Amino acid sequence: MTDTELNMPIIDMAVPMPGFPAHRQFVLVRLNDNGLLYAFTSVDDPNLRFLVAPPEPFFPDYAPEIENDVFAALNTKDPDRLLVMVVITAGVNETTANLLAPIIVDRDSRRAMQVVLTGSDMPVRAVMRRAF
Repeated sequence: MTDTELNMPIIDMAVPMPGFPAHRQFVLVRLNDNGLLYAFTSVDDPNLRFLVAPPEPFFPDYAPEIENDVFAALNTKDPDRLLVMVVITAGVNETTANLLAPIIVDRDSRRAMQVVLTGSDMPVRAVMRRAF
């Protein structure tokens, strides 16, 4: 990791991301000036990173229901302190966002988890129509 990335606040995963059990600490690295695109980068392996973005500019009506067990795992009770990020897949012809499994970060404790919204009809690949 670069010196700048090492000085960023570390986000601890309360529950590892599916498929990546050994990676428990990440940093958010801003990739553009307007703050719409980030790399959620593993501290242990900087080559492991996920493109993420806040959903509001792209999906203004997106309002995932966060279950009580998520609040408990993140050790918070205040929904206003949560940062919601969606995982982005950039393709040749289109860019999509995973609205079914957002990454939820508590801004105070810097604990996070990827949450699968059970019982939701949110798509795994929602087409993003706005540019970064």
